[in-house]
Amino acid sequence: MTRDRFVAVVNPAAGSGAAATVAIRLARSLRERGAVVRLAYSRSLSHAALLAAEVVADGSAVLAVGGDGLVGAVAGALAGTGTELAVIPAGRGNDLARALPPPTAAALLSLPSRPVDVASANGRVVVGSVCAGLDAAANHAANRWRLPRRPYAYQLAAAVVLASWRPLEYRLSIDGTPLTFRGHTVVVANCPWYGGALKVAPAARLDDGYLDLVTVAAIGRHRLLPVLSAMRRGTHTAMPGIDCRPVREVVIDTDRPTPLYADGEHLPGPPLAIKIRPASLQLIGA
Repeated sequence: MTRDRFVAVVNPAAGSGAAATVAIRLARSLRERGAVVRLAYSRSLSHAALLAAEVVADGSAVLAVGGDGLVGAVAGALAGTGTELAVIPAGRGNDLARALPPPTAAALLSLPSRPVDVASANGRVVVGSVCAGLDAAANHAANRWRLPRRPYAYQLAAAVVLASWRPLEYRLSIDGTPLTFRGHTVVVANCPWYGGALKVAPAARLDDGYLDLVTVAAIGRHRLLPVLSAMRRGTHTAMPGIDCRPVREVVIDTDRPTPLYADGEHLPGPPLAIKIRPASLQLIGA
């Protein structure tokens, strides 16, 4: 298959400004191969969604150039339309991109696309994961402290947040079945990676019609640190206090206010209702 028209929706602030350079270089390479490429620079995530929505009628493929937040915003505009999307990693975490082949110009022109799942979190489209707990608090801290826009920023923030962290009481509804437990985090994942290269849900697939629910119970700090280390390799799922299961719908509530994050961006709540939207997004290289 071939495609020859693209609109690149670019977050110029992503990667400490590197996204614009990535977009310009990729556009040049595509044009050298005969493609028509237009660059559209976003002022915010909502503006990025508007820019992507404008592409739906003209038959071009959309390139999301930035981090996971931009990808989620663009995917929200394209889900259900059949418009093709390619992920061009240029942010801090770039977790969804880890599940896809490198987006070279040659690949973008020739790789097929196929429909993949997305999640809906209180109506917002999520392509990667939703988290509530220690990891979301670390994400919140990394953003608030303006840490370097590199994957290790999440781990650095987590180490600082952990010093004063107290487990939450979670009240979940999992496909209609209630579950209450004390724990450190709840993750609802559509792809394996989150938090800048942590393989939190190694069994997750973009096209299986399920989300993967990962919970970490209120284990002691001396046991939690090895779990966080094992997440780098995705080997934590067999460790005590970790539970992983496929789900279609989860409602998350907690006993005290806590940050909620989806695709690296803050969400209001809890409570938060998350459900699968199977085969909703046409993703190049998936």
